[in-house]
Amino acid sequence: MKKISFTLMLLLTGLVTAFGHAASQAPKGQPIQWKYTARKTGNGQAVLLFTATLANGWHLFALNNPANSPVRMAFTFLPGPAYRTEGNVSQPEPITRFEQLFGTNISYFENEVVFQQKVRLTGKSATVKGNIEFTVCGPRQCLPPETIAFTISIK
Repeated sequence: MKKISFTLMLLLTGLVTAFGHAASQAPKGQPIQWKYTARKTGNGQAVLLFTATLANGWHLFALNNPANSPVRMAFTFLPGPAYRTEGNVSQPEPITRFEQLFGTNISYFENEVVFQQKVRLTGKSATVKGNIEFTVCGPRQCLPPETIAFTISIK
C-alpha cells in the first residue's frame, strides 16, 4: 500500500510542475536545505559544490531519471563573461529502485548529497548564477517541483 501511495504521489507531483517557484534558498524547517560554495582548484579552474541536506525520511530525486518521469532534476547556469562550465554536473551514486507505475528505474538521494560542477575562470574571480530544478518526497507526500536560484562567488 505504501508503494502504491508513493507512486501515486509521484504522478501527482508531475502534474503540478507549473507550481514551481524561484527562491534563493528553502527556508528553515523545510525538508531540504541547500548550501552553495566554490573551491579554486588551480590553473584557472574551480569546482562549484551544491550541498542538499534532507530531513529524516525525505529524499531528493537524482539527475539521471528518465526525461518523461515527474521526478526531474536539473541545474541551469546563466552565461557569464568571467567563467564557462566544463562538462556536466556530477553526482554520487544514487539509490535506484524500479517503480512499476513508470515501468522504469527511479534514482534518488537521502540525508545529504553534494553535486559538483567544474568551471574555467577567465579572470581571478567570477560570480556564477543559475537555477536548480528539483523534487522531494517524504514518507506521506511529495512536494510540487521547485526551482530555486543560486549565486556563487568565486574569489
